[in-house]
Amino acid sequence: MASLPQFDPVEAAIAKLAERLAVVEAESCLASPISGRVLAKPLIADRDSPAIDVSAMDGYAIRLAELTEDLQAAMPVTAVAAAGCKPHQLSSRSAVKIFTGAGVPQGADCVVRREDTVESPGEVKITVPREALRTGQNIRYRGENGKVGDVVLAAGTLVSPPVMGAVATFAPMHVVVRRRVRVAVLNTGDELKSVGAEVEPWQIRDSNGPLLEGWLRQFPWIDFVERRHVGDELESVKRAIEECLPSVDALFLTGGVSMGDADFVPQAIAEMGGETVFHRLPIRPGKPVLGAALAGKLLLGLPGNPVSVAVTSRVIGLPLLRKIAGIEPFAELSSRCLVSDADDKKLPMVWYRLVKIDSDSAVRLVGSQGSGDLVSLAQSDGFVEVPTEAWGAGPWRVRWW
Repeated sequence: MASLPQFDPVEAAIAKLAERLAVVEAESCLASPISGRVLAKPLIADRDSPAIDVSAMDGYAIRLAELTEDLQAAMPVTAVAAAGCKPHQLSSRSAVKIFTGAGVPQGADCVVRREDTVESPGEVKITVPREALRTGQNIRYRGENGKVGDVVLAAGTLVSPPVMGAVATFAPMHVVVRRRVRVAVLNTGDELKSVGAEVEPWQIRDSNGPLLEGWLRQFPWIDFVERRHVGDELESVKRAIEECLPSVDALFLTGGVSMGDADFVPQAIAEMGGETVFHRLPIRPGKPVLGAALAGKLLLGLPGNPVSVAVTSRVIGLPLLRKIAGIEPFAELSSRCLVSDADDKKLPMVWYRLVKIDSDSAVRLVGSQGSGDLVSLAQSDGFVEVPTEAWGAGPWRVRWW
């Protein structure tokens, strides 16, 4: 198992394991339905933006030099310019009615706002002082946003709705993206019963599998393959991994990673030739978490308790999946918040504490009875990272579910 720096063990663990993971292949897709996918190649502008000089306002396009000091005289309106139409030619001493986004008529160098005019059929009178107008007013010039050949979006960009707008504007019919990351979930434990099953007080319904499946399915760049249950027996665990691994890029396992007699995941991975990069990180909840790689694929062994599963999948699993997906940067940018009711408790390790947002938008701690407390987990909106050396209102790093 690779050694990790002591100053930042969690980020170091993620970075070391990420080095061993393969990025999924590229594929060509129609540009229109790729929201939520990852660009495999840069998006290069195939035209200037704007592609022609356009009006930034509804108003009237004029030639400023022809505007006399006497603004009492009305100017004839010779045409109407609408967005998406070929630009008109501006006649001498006249105006063209123009709408936002329409091409500026040839010969015009100023657009007067509609509210700065008095309109009448076939003519318009400008009501603002001559000195209030200038050349280029309310005109957005060709190439002002970007020019043909410019890199609009880098490879590795996740196509969000705003990004999709740029793709639709600048991309050809087909775009090269990364294929979706194929992920499966393997729940270990003889004690687990299926969702909705009749259970005795000492029996446990599987919450980790549905938790992970629901979480993974929210990402458009992930293809959730399957979720299965396996008992606490070494050969059964090995067989389940061997059956799942060929069809996935990442396998999440829950339970079986600690020090108990029935914890066979570390041994199973080792006997299959997997490289364990980290195991038992100094975090709470989730200390037994295990990260391994086998043939460029991710095997992430999560603890059995549900709060630990939720936290470690979010803190460790998500950036590693982003790496496999080709998202750049794969490490998430930090978001920070103040905790209004922070106490003075701390641990000699990184501590992830559940928080919620109140109706007054304050971030407050959620009372929890430990990593098996599904009630507190369900009532939380995320968690903050409590460092070992200090604790207080913050701002502290926060991750939302």
